[in-house]
Amino acid sequence: MASAPRPSRQTARQLTADHEGFLRHRNFRWLKRAGALCLITILAYALIDVSPRPNGGTWLGYSLGTIGLMLIVWLSLLGLRKRTITRGAWSLKAWTSAHVYLGLALIVIATLHTGFEFGWNVHTLAYALMLLVIASGLFGVVVYAVLPAALSNNREQMTQPQMVEALSAVDRQLQSAAQPLDPHWAGLVLAALGEGAFSGGLWSRLAGGKHGGATQQAIAAFNLASTEEAADPALVRVEALLQRRAAQLARMRRHMRLKALLEVWLYVHVPATFALIAALTAHVISVFYYW
Repeated sequence: MASAPRPSRQTARQLTADHEGFLRHRNFRWLKRAGALCLITILAYALIDVSPRPNGGTWLGYSLGTIGLMLIVWLSLLGLRKRTITRGAWSLKAWTSAHVYLGLALIVIATLHTGFEFGWNVHTLAYALMLLVIASGLFGVVVYAVLPAALSNNREQMTQPQMVEALSAVDRQLQSAAQPLDPHWAGLVLAALGEGAFSGGLWSRLAGGKHGGATQQAIAAFNLASTEEAADPALVRVEALLQRRAAQLARMRRHMRLKALLEVWLYVHVPATFALIAALTAHVISVFYYW
């Protein structure tokens, strides 16, 4: 039997790159480049003699400021870059890797640009907004590195529509099982059926939804009744279905909470980026106006 052809070295490298995370892209290529850039700027700041002292108003300060400005403008283009799918040296994965590591390098470059001089002015405001953007970006990196696996484990190979359908199936069984019950017990079931997994906004999703809601209250009441010696089998069956409903609700709420955590950092990162660009524009205009 003829053996299958072995993939070429280039194809093997491409397969490895396709399964690499953006942080490890090309054997940490952009981490090394960002580290080299930081080292060069630190050496320049330490070794180049400027008078009266290194700060944003010297030629070294202007040079570092120009580099920082160019980096910020380029880093802010990632949102536009996501709309174009390409492969190779400037694939989205490569761009994202560069975005992360050059964004971290910006802390060193911008700090040296200031000459460690801060005050209550637009220059320090731009610096503070830059740190806020970077901090929110780091949070995004962490959640994207950790939460997708947690999402997958929580779903247990179910998609979100499948989870919704599973809850609907339990609800239909509950409606049928509650038909012969007296109004008191049927009312508890109806109240539980009115409790959804998707109610509430972003902060409710982040909190994991309501705890101790109508479903849990119904479970407590049915559990008390089903533990009696002459327990009605219908009550026992409904309690078991309510337990299944509570478990499905909890899974869906964990799913929504994890998804919200994947999104919430953008509510800070994107507006802070626009604020940074505005403050940076004011910073540059004021520098050239008083130059």
